[in-house]
Amino acid sequence: MMETGFEFVIVGGGSSGCVLANRLSEDPAVRVLLLEAGGRDNHPLIHMPVGFARMTTGPHTWGFKTTPQKHADNREIPYAQARVIGGGSSINAEVFTRGHPSDYDRWAAEEGAEGWAFKDIREHFLRSEGNTILSGDWHGTEGPLGVSDIPDPQPMTRAFVQSCQELGIPYTRDFNGGSQAGCGVYQTTTLNYRRCSAATGYLKPVEHRPNLTIETGARVERITFEGTRATGVRYSRGGKEFLARAESEVLVTAGAIGTPRLMMLSGVGPADHLRGHGIEVVRDLPGVGSNLNDHFGIDIVAELNGHYSLDKYNKWHWAALAGIEYLAFKSGPITSNVVEGGAFWHSGLGGGEVPDLQFHFLAGAGAEAGVPSVPPGSSGITLNSYTNRPKSRGTVRLRSADPADLPLIDPNFLAEPDDLKTSIEGVKLSVEIFSQPSLRKRIRKIRFPDESVKSQADYEAYARRYGRTSYHPTCTCRMGDGEMAVVDSRCRVRGLDGIRICDSSIMPSLVGSNTNAATIMIGEKASDLIRGNH
Repeated sequence: MMETGFEFVIVGGGSSGCVLANRLSEDPAVRVLLLEAGGRDNHPLIHMPVGFARMTTGPHTWGFKTTPQKHADNREIPYAQARVIGGGSSINAEVFTRGHPSDYDRWAAEEGAEGWAFKDIREHFLRSEGNTILSGDWHGTEGPLGVSDIPDPQPMTRAFVQSCQELGIPYTRDFNGGSQAGCGVYQTTTLNYRRCSAATGYLKPVEHRPNLTIETGARVERITFEGTRATGVRYSRGGKEFLARAESEVLVTAGAIGTPRLMMLSGVGPADHLRGHGIEVVRDLPGVGSNLNDHFGIDIVAELNGHYSLDKYNKWHWAALAGIEYLAFKSGPITSNVVEGGAFWHSGLGGGEVPDLQFHFLAGAGAEAGVPSVPPGSSGITLNSYTNRPKSRGTVRLRSADPADLPLIDPNFLAEPDDLKTSIEGVKLSVEIFSQPSLRKRIRKIRFPDESVKSQADYEAYARRYGRTSYHPTCTCRMGDGEMAVVDSRCRVRGLDGIRICDSSIMPSLVGSNTNAATIMIGEKASDLIRGNH
């Protein structure tokens, strides 16, 4: 077995891992190793904004499925998680939203995450952001993460935004500004008409630093401990076994599924579960793999009365023309992220000023794995909605002690009745939006849900049948206090030394928006904590 030594070993080259690799290697005296199980981001579709539609399955994902969801027709729901450098930021829909400031204030005031209120982490959001249009108190312009407007929103996206206004939802220019509520066109994590993932923004500019080593195709099998101190990791790469020693700390950034899985394989987690798989317990932490919190998105799909959406580019000659236009002029449909329009709004159930629903409008149908589509040869549009702060909690557990086995993922979708009630209001609002004049004139028929869905019971059945993950798993190694907390407010694993967790798994609860910007913020904040800047 080959052995090497570094100050920091980072496990997971996703959004937060890329941030940490960049920030920690700024000190030339500090040797940093970044390990990623997936490959390099060399597939051209990764870098084309429209390529998101082809990235929810295939070799750049882990191929996860949930356990049968007892509150969602016992379906095993595809659970796309990235397996490529850059993580989710390399395959997601590039939507740039941060969540509501109250989400982070809740972390600090109610969930034991001292120092993580919005006033505390705002600087980390702004430091990461390189916005090409917006600036001021709410936006950064010099950060590594490129953020820009969609250059030419699709006609159906414009019609969606107009239909929202016809329903009474006000237009907003900025979902990340002083007020989140409203409808509009999302800004995206793109720069110069290309995806700007964490790998592109943070890693690529520094990958040749002599003190930074990046290894892809590296499957970490366990963290090594001497007593209660983490000393490094064992991993396999190219059929060979390696030991990387961490003289300072092991930093785990494998995501809300991969991180608890690795911790449990390494003997850190619920003791009875570990012993049941013959794993020696290093530290009994019942919160590892618990508290899984994800957005349960429900789609409606309409067939159009003409080829007005991106679906027309499913035909080879239109696709070829689009490719030529993009290569020659950096314009046209390939500059679209598909999920162009959106809204944050109120279900009317909970009251309060903070929206409890988010909507994503897709200028096409069947763009993602598992989403229903329109008849072949026609064009369609899709509107997805979800409850922003679902109460349902699930688990990640080991299938076996074999590192090659995929974990058991149970988001426990719709376990809480309030989640179902709020989600149904999102579906009803979606149908109302499609029924407004600007969209109605282009719609031949709403295919899903069809006209048979009328009663509350019908909508409940529809939600259970068609709902799915929104790719936002969080909270499985949550930060805070209490028996179920896994890390403290400095990201240090409780009861252990030399190890921190610095990714979306440490969120105390799910933020009410897409999660990539928050995950990058966690990497920025953690890098300061590690370097002792605060």
